[in-house]
This record gives sequence, structure tokens and C-alpha cells, in this order.
Amino acid sequence: MSNNLNMQNSIAKLLDGVAVEWKLLGEVSEIARGKTITAKSSIIGNIPVISGGKKPAYYINEYNRNGETITIAGSGAYAGFVMYWDKPIFVSDSFSIKPNELILSTKYTYHFLLLNQQKIHGMKKGSGVPHVYPKDVSNLIIPIPPLHVQTEIVRILDTFTELTAELTAELTAELTARKKQYNYYRDKLLTFKEDEIEWKTLGEVANYSNTRISFNKLNEKNYVGVDNLLQNQAGKTNSNYMPKEGNFTEYLTDDILIGNIRPYLKKIWQADCSGGTNGDVLVIRLKNNLLTHRYLYYILADDNFFEYNMQHSKGAKMPRGNKEAILKYRLPIPPLEEQACIVEILDKFDTLTNSLTEGLPREIELRQKQYEYYRNLLLNFPKVEDK
Repeated sequence: MSNNLNMQNSIAKLLDGVAVEWKLLGEVSEIARGKTITAKSSIIGNIPVISGGKKPAYYINEYNRNGETITIAGSGAYAGFVMYWDKPIFVSDSFSIKPNELILSTKYTYHFLLLNQQKIHGMKKGSGVPHVYPKDVSNLIIPIPPLHVQTEIVRILDTFTELTAELTAELTAELTARKKQYNYYRDKLLTFKEDEIEWKTLGEVANYSNTRISFNKLNEKNYVGVDNLLQNQAGKTNSNYMPKEGNFTEYLTDDILIGNIRPYLKKIWQADCSGGTNGDVLVIRLKNNLLTHRYLYYILADDNFFEYNMQHSKGAKMPRGNKEAILKYRLPIPPLEEQACIVEILDKFDTLTNSLTEGLPREIELRQKQYEYYRNLLLNFPKVEDK
């Protein structure tokens, strides 16, 4: 709290009494269209070609802009997307903005355009492929404080950008390390020698749900389609689709749901409530007490099961799991006490990995909101008529 207060006081002091001039962006910048080029007519090099996407379209060996340059995508899905470059580039299906650096910093202008990114996206025209035109962007009115104030504003905003990037890198590295550790222990704990333990087929310990549930007992939280099961053993999210009639396959708390389309996506969830699903999702239910629900979940969430599922799947373009073959999958059956120990260890790793996975976007979002908050403070200068 004190850091935020100090930052706000510093910003207030920086902007106190600052004389701000307001100009059309086109009056104080050179705004130029790019040059049409095709990959076939160019020689491969290391100069990025800036076209309509978020990333360079490809790389060639010539450039048409050098130094600090702002680009705005001119057409396509990302029309209006703002980027900053501090190296030679070739501007193609975009246009560039070069401010008059005697009065306007390029990086300051970039942060101003990011503040107005939504407004620039709103400039899209065309019923087919959307376009954003330089003449429309040139009519944006930009506040121009003294250069030394612009420099300090850039320093503050760049600092938040760097902090966000550092945090993302740290959390991603931590998450990767934890996942490797988790996979190591999972493989170790779930690997048994053939002759040291009892083995059963899945069909000997479980079966598919044969109970039904009416559509009017389902909602976005307890209806599970293959689309709202998440890839790579990440559980599920709420459904965007709700059935309007009919009866569906019922699942109960602790049943295991597996996406049966494209098994390589590794969609699996252990139910924490009761609900319903359709024929694209398998509902596996224990039928005896040889296994605990959670131990069975870990066995079926293992990569070995999904590899087996793919080997026996049917269809090429849209493979489906073979329900009969799945019931023949062989499971190691250690004593219940050992199952409990395995589950306890894996649950701890699972909790840690999930908390990091959930924490990563949350922390990034918080930093982004902080950046946007201070950007608004720093760039929303009052106009003369607003005073």
C-alpha cells in the first residue's frame, strides 16, 4: 500500500504544473504505409517483415524502416494492433509511425497508442477483411508534455512491463520444474513389476455409467461436454452449451470422465459433483472396493493410459477411443494402504502444480492492471477545456 502511495505521490509531483500541448498525431508524426512484398519475391534473411499479425510474417534481407518505429497492422484479424520496434524492419501490410523526436518521444507515443488500443481497433472498416487506415489514426489527439517528462513517463511504464516479464519468466520456470518433479514421482510411484503385484483389467474393477439424468437437472456447472473438458489432465471448465431436451449419461461424485474424441488431448476429470454428459465423454465408475477412486484417477490420468487409448482408437481424422479396448487396459492393484500413500504424495504435487498454474495468469493479470492504472494516471492529461 505504501509503495502505491509513494508512486502516486511521485506521479503527482512529476505532472504538477506541467504545460501540455495537444496535437493531432498526424501533425507531429510521419505516418506511412508499408510496401507490398511476397515471400517468393524476397531473399530470406533476419529482418522481420511486419504484416497483419502479432508476429513477423517472415524474415528477409532488406529493410524499409530503421531505428525506433511504431507499426500498426493495416488489415486482417489483428487490424489496428500496435507494436514497437527498435531495430530495422520491413513494413509490409501495416503502416509505420515516426514521431518528430524534437518534440515527441517514440516510446512515449507507443505507450499513448497502447492506451488507445481499443479505440484504434474500433476504427476498423470493411464488411469482409477489416482494415484500419492511417488517415483515421492520424486524427488521434496526443498530449505532448516536455520531453524530460515524456522520458520519465516511459521509464515508469517500461519498468512495469519489465517486472511483468520477469515475474512471468520466474513463475513459468518454477511451474516447469514442479511439473517435471511431479511427473518423475508419478512415474516412479505408478510403475510396478509384473510379478510383484496383482494386476486387473479396468473392466474387472469398473464399468461405464448406465444411469441417465434429465436435461432439466443440468446447468453450466454440472453439464460436461468434450469441449469443456480441458487438455492435458487439467480438469474442466463451465460449459457454454446447455441441452434443451432429452436424457443424458449420468455421472456421480468421484466418477472419472474421459474425453473420447482425440484421446491424445488427454482430457480427464474426477467428478466433484453429480451431473450429466453426452456420448463423446466416457463415465467410468468403480464397481468394487479393490481400488480407491483417487488412485484409479491417477492411473487413468497417466500418459501410459492415453498412449494405450490412442493405439486402440478408431478413425484417422477424428480418432475415438475404443470402449471395449479401454476396459481391457491393465491396472496395477497394490494394497489399499499403499494406494492411500501414493494418492497422498501425488495430491500434494497436484495441488502445488495447480496453484502455480492458476497463480501464473492471476499474477500476470495483476501486474497488467497495475501497469494500466499508472498508464492512465500518467497519460490522461486534462485538456484546457476540461479544467
